[in-house]
Amino acid sequence: MSTVPQPWVGLVDDAAMFPPGDLPLPEAVAAHVARREEWYAALVGPLVVKDVDVPQIDARLAVSVVLTGGAGSVGGAATLCGRSPTDLAGLEVALADLDDLPGNAHRVAAAVDAAHAAGVLDPEVPVYVELPHVAATGSWLAAADVVAGSGFRLKFRTGGLSPDAFPPAHALARWIDAALDRETPFKCTAGLHHAVRHTAGDTGFEHHGFLNVLVTTRLLFDGTPVADAVAALEERDPASLVAQATELDVAGARRWFTSYGSCSVTDPLTDLIALGLLEDGA
Repeated sequence: MSTVPQPWVGLVDDAAMFPPGDLPLPEAVAAHVARREEWYAALVGPLVVKDVDVPQIDARLAVSVVLTGGAGSVGGAATLCGRSPTDLAGLEVALADLDDLPGNAHRVAAAVDAAHAAGVLDPEVPVYVELPHVAATGSWLAAADVVAGSGFRLKFRTGGLSPDAFPPAHALARWIDAALDRETPFKCTAGLHHAVRHTAGDTGFEHHGFLNVLVTTRLLFDGTPVADAVAALEERDPASLVAQATELDVAGARRWFTSYGSCSVTDPLTDLIALGLLEDGA
């Protein structure tokens, strides 16, 4: 029986229900439960679901819940999880008020405080706040300050179904640097299908690699200037990237880059094995 090395434990949140996977809930739950019996089970984090899906889950499993109603749905989602067999591993909420991002973040904080006070949300459950896909200046940074000051975590969208959903390397590097500057953990979502940066053959989209993100996080934490760290996000040579990952303390970087949501668990698993970073325990 192979064990999963520390850098990869809990790295991949199972977002099989989200695009482009779009797996129906019963199939996603069944597949997730089955993965818990696999040799690579430690690689996989919670199942990512929408709050409206929680009442339909009848299995005992950890879930990270994406809120569909913004700050106003914090208490309701936590209550639903408390009434279901699920274990709430995280709440994820996106800030949508582009005219007042800090105010939107404060409303999330107030809703979380109310849920704590009502006893429906365990204070130990992490709350991930997704900031919009804009430059890390002005109100974006002010909202990040609120997130950090509230003890929440950040969430960065690294891809999607259109080319503009993929942030350029310099933007993603600045987002990561802003999180580290505030000593705030973060997760990523969408687009990180593979370990190494690449151009998707079917769409032509430029995909970031999860290993690129991890190496960049370590470099920035170690004091590498943002302009220099961008090169690590843009690295396309697997051998070069693996050499950097081997030399650096990427396990330590997982304190900050906590996980990423992927509609596929097998893609990152296959990549880690092919790159020699994970022993095939099958």
